[in-house]
Amino acid sequence: MIVDAHVRLGDGREASLSAQTLLSTMDELGIDVALASPAERDIAFSNEDGNAAVCAAAAASGGRILPYAVATPWRADAVEVLAKAADAGAVALAVDPALQGFDLLDGLIEPLLAFAASRGWFVYVRTGTPPAALPLPLATLARRHPELRFLMGRSGATDFWIDAVPALRHAENLFADTSYAPWDTVLTSFAVDESIGTDRVVFSTDLPYTVGEAELKRIRDWNIADQARAAVLATNIQSLLGN
Repeated sequence: MIVDAHVRLGDGREASLSAQTLLSTMDELGIDVALASPAERDIAFSNEDGNAAVCAAAAASGGRILPYAVATPWRADAVEVLAKAADAGAVALAVDPALQGFDLLDGLIEPLLAFAASRGWFVYVRTGTPPAALPLPLATLARRHPELRFLMGRSGATDFWIDAVPALRHAENLFADTSYAPWDTVLTSFAVDESIGTDRVVFSTDLPYTVGEAELKRIRDWNIADQARAAVLATNIQSLLGN
């Protein structure tokens, strides 16, 4: 079983991904399920359109695509936007502070987190862009919300990989995402740290920004036990989903 914890569907500034292409790529790589968020514009601005598109793709996929919900926290009706997406099948909240223009610790996101907690959702937060989207502020946010679980998208890639391990040590409810991360440096630093380990690491391709085959090969080449690899590839994200 392989579950891809994050892709983005739709037309982006530098790369695009259709549902058809995603499913074809999943077939080629042997990926069973992928969690999909909307494209950049829809994360930043057209939240309802993006949520509707991803939820429609999920509904037509026979369970192979699971949708994230997005809502810019500046919106007065952000919680209503998330509720509509939840009713359409969304299973988790996706946040991008850089695209959405807010600080993780300024309080703006609190209503969205309360909604996620009420639905039993985990929260994906894309990291790696200063000053707003960084691992250590995310860890502080996670410690403020022990009732939630957070997935550190891209694990600070690339300039802020150095902060990923301290962030994970700081917050036990924070999980790491494997996309872009070399197994012999970043991923191994997670695995050998007794306070982290492979049980808090989740496989992600982050398509369409990466080469999915290379992302999966890195996990297969990673020198860890088969049981640990199975957890990274599927079990850990299934746990975040409540499965």
